[in-house]
Amino acid sequence: MSLVAIVGRPNVGKSTLFNRLVGMRQAIVDDVAGVTRDRHYGRCDWCGREFSVVDTGGYTTNSDDVFESAIRSQVQIAIDEADLILFMVEAATGITDYDADIADILRRTRKPVVLCVNKVDSGEKMFDTYQFYSLGLGEIYSISAANGSGTGDLLDAVVAALPEDEPQEDAYAGLPRYTIVGKPNVGKSSMTNALLGQERNIVTPVAGTTRDSIESHYNKFGHEFMLVDTAGIRRKAKVHEDLEFYSVMRSIRAIEHSDVCILMIDATQGMEAQDMNIFNLIAKNRKGCVIVVNKWDLFEKDSNTMKEYIEGLKARIAPFNDIPIIFTSVLNMQRIQDVLNAANEVYANYSQKIPTARLNETLLPIIEETPPPAWKGKYVKIKYVTQLPTKFPSFAFFCNLPQYIKDPYKRFLENQLRKNFNLKGCPVQIFCRQK
Repeated sequence: MSLVAIVGRPNVGKSTLFNRLVGMRQAIVDDVAGVTRDRHYGRCDWCGREFSVVDTGGYTTNSDDVFESAIRSQVQIAIDEADLILFMVEAATGITDYDADIADILRRTRKPVVLCVNKVDSGEKMFDTYQFYSLGLGEIYSISAANGSGTGDLLDAVVAALPEDEPQEDAYAGLPRYTIVGKPNVGKSSMTNALLGQERNIVTPVAGTTRDSIESHYNKFGHEFMLVDTAGIRRKAKVHEDLEFYSVMRSIRAIEHSDVCILMIDATQGMEAQDMNIFNLIAKNRKGCVIVVNKWDLFEKDSNTMKEYIEGLKARIAPFNDIPIIFTSVLNMQRIQDVLNAANEVYANYSQKIPTARLNETLLPIIEETPPPAWKGKYVKIKYVTQLPTKFPSFAFFCNLPQYIKDPYKRFLENQLRKNFNLKGCPVQIFCRQK
């Protein structure tokens, strides 16, 4: 499938156009320059032609900002990856030095370039667009990304300039989704880059560098899945910017759409209240979970440290404590592969379907030996058990008096399921139904 990269200086409306092309508010938009930092991918369909679109951070030069050099490299990577570059400028401001620098880079590429002038939302502003012919990039297309005017002609030009590709189904449909979550600055983007083996996401010492949820396709060593890096989720009281509010909401949505969540915590800080909030959010959404204790190299250790740390963690997350716990140092590339192996194991457990015959053969003798307590002189008899066709492991126990099976016995049934079947890292839900 062809790839179109939207490039331009900061605050010309690239993310607004990106959201319009993909048909949803997928990239965060704000009046502040430099909101978009990472490459952001989406799909666009125009006149029966489907192509991918990548939104990039604003390109700047000669800046001391820690993000700007990283954004420049992200833009260059996007240009290298793309089949067509959509170069965006702004009518009111005219040609800036940044615009001239980007045009100079694009004239040297062998790839087709479509020049669009944004924020042309009245007839008078059309006169401001003609100066952009001097950039030497051919025809210009006047649009207003905010209200959509002119985008039809722009898309016609994009589709006409794209190289032909063979129609194919969505290659990523049905792939497992692993989402890396945690507080700000625990190493989520570094972990993503380490797993992918490339600088996919911008990493700086500044907490809150990642603002969007960034999806990447992983296909190495016989494993294939979608890896999602999210913005750090901090307590509501500490969220002061609108941008961060949107980032946190995007991270929560990423958890909702994932199969397995990789919860990263800082070894030096331990499992704090906010880590517990994120963990409870994962459990509430019934997602598989792997806990990664990062920055383990900074923690003072003796012979029993890891064992004691695991016991402390399990006590914090009880009763759902049957979860893989991996100790890593992303900076030193220690045990990165273990994280991947644990996530794959949890996904296999999460998506397994246990045969009904096997469930009954294993559990019914245990239930007969330890039946549910009698309630007001009435005896509860469980006759049959089966797995329900839900995305996460859930089981229905059919009995004569389901209303008399209380939570303590449901926990007993869950423990027996975990003991006899590999459900490590997975939430389990028990339903009692009338036989």
